[in-house]
Amino acid sequence: MLYCAPRYGQTNIMIYVGICSVIGSLTVMSIKAVGIAIKLTIQGVNQAGYFQTWMFVTVSAICLIIQLVYLNKALDTFNTALVSPIYYAMFTTLTILASAIMFKDWSGQSASIIASETCGFLTVLAGIIVLHSTKEPDQNLSPDLYASLTAPLPPKIYWHIQGNGDVGKQKEDESLPCDFITVVRQDYFV
Repeated sequence: MLYCAPRYGQTNIMIYVGICSVIGSLTVMSIKAVGIAIKLTIQGVNQAGYFQTWMFVTVSAICLIIQLVYLNKALDTFNTALVSPIYYAMFTTLTILASAIMFKDWSGQSASIIASETCGFLTVLAGIIVLHSTKEPDQNLSPDLYASLTAPLPPKIYWHIQGNGDVGKQKEDESLPCDFITVVRQDYFV
């Protein structure tokens, strides 16, 4: 995370999504441990006095924050249509793997149950691949956003500004024409 993200994160989608998926699977495992501690506390065995309970609560919070940071970086850097399926597939795979390793979820199950769970998971992954591979490409906006306007702009521009309780209008002509200018894109200035 400290080595690859600064060097390759802006150019390789797998870096941010991979970090987010690995941390996400750790988040799920630590939340599962906190859930077990809550269940035991409700059953009468108080877990609040144990160091491990508070360690898992802290790990859950830290992992959740890191996961959100890297997911936002991935979504800011790359197309959402690419990030979402890759993240879903990696996160689900790593969560199932971590659960099988840490909690031995498959230890008491027969081979047919494990095979049916695996087939179900592969079916979901295949569905994601099919959905995103057959998706129609988005229509690209022209570089000049204002070139797509079909009607020419009126010769006069009328304005009405309201800010901080003050209202200002164009003094030349108080009546607004039937032609309104549509805001194509809102710009933010810092």
